Amino acid sequence: MDTAAGPSLYPLHHSKTIHLVRHAQGVHNVEGEKNHDAYLSYDYFDANLTPLGWKQVENLQKHVKANELPKKIELVVVSPLLRTMQTAVGVFGGEAYTDGISEPPLMIENVGHSDHPSVSALNCPPFIAVELCREQMGQHPCDKRRTVGEYRHMFPGIDFSLIETDEDTWWKPEREKKEEVTGRGLKFLEWLCTRKEKEIAVVTHSSFLFNTLSAFGNDCHPNIKTEMCTHFANCELRSMVIVDKGMVGSNNSTTNYPGKIPHGLDLPSDAAG
Repeated sequence: MDTAAGPSLYPLHHSKTIHLVRHAQGVHNVEGEKNHDAYLSYDYFDANLTPLGWKQVENLQKHVKANELPKKIELVVVSPLLRTMQTAVGVFGGEAYTDGISEPPLMIENVGHSDHPSVSALNCPPFIAVELCREQMGQHPCDKRRTVGEYRHMFPGIDFSLIETDEDTWWKPEREKKEEVTGRGLKFLEWLCTRKEKEIAVVTHSSFLFNTLSAFGNDCHPNIKTEMCTHFANCELRSMVIVDKGMVGSNNSTTNYPGKIPHGLDLPSDAAG
């Protein structure tokens, strides 16, 4: 049997399930499809979702709930840009926030002039913003973020503690090279491997996903490579398994059992003689 082309086996505790989501339709997507030069305009700085984008969020939320993913997902990781945080909160957040709830909401009302109600943090996993999964940076103002202070006001329930500077020091006028995006994506996956959570949702961007995932699947059937690496549609979700081959993380198995309890002789027949 050609094991290189056949199934692969890895210990379960060295793997995680990740649910990858591209943000819903943003205003920059609409204008950029009409005229690509629109991506250069500061009119779309840190672009927010369109009304159609919010409908896409609502439909993905229904799908996620129907598959009971909120009961399984232990952490939501989100790129610290307006459209990704709107998408993440809308899909994986709680119900509409009401007075009398002691915890701060995940998102206050009308963020990005959306007329969207505030969203509760009750009965949903924790949310954390991570710069490593931002969109390909530089040149396009839609991919430049606001200050962390502004975001904390709009998204009180998201954890921004891993973002080191209030101002955006990552975005540069020069466009980030694709191989740099791939390298950043691989660092992000290594960071995911260090997390204790076993099932994680990641809400991020088209170019980041495409350039990161294109580094994988070369040892698989071409159909699997295509399935992994095709560009994501707005608000598309793909569930994948990440395997920590290099033991970057240190998770112990919760299901393995050592056996031989109580201790006894156990020489197998194929080892006899």
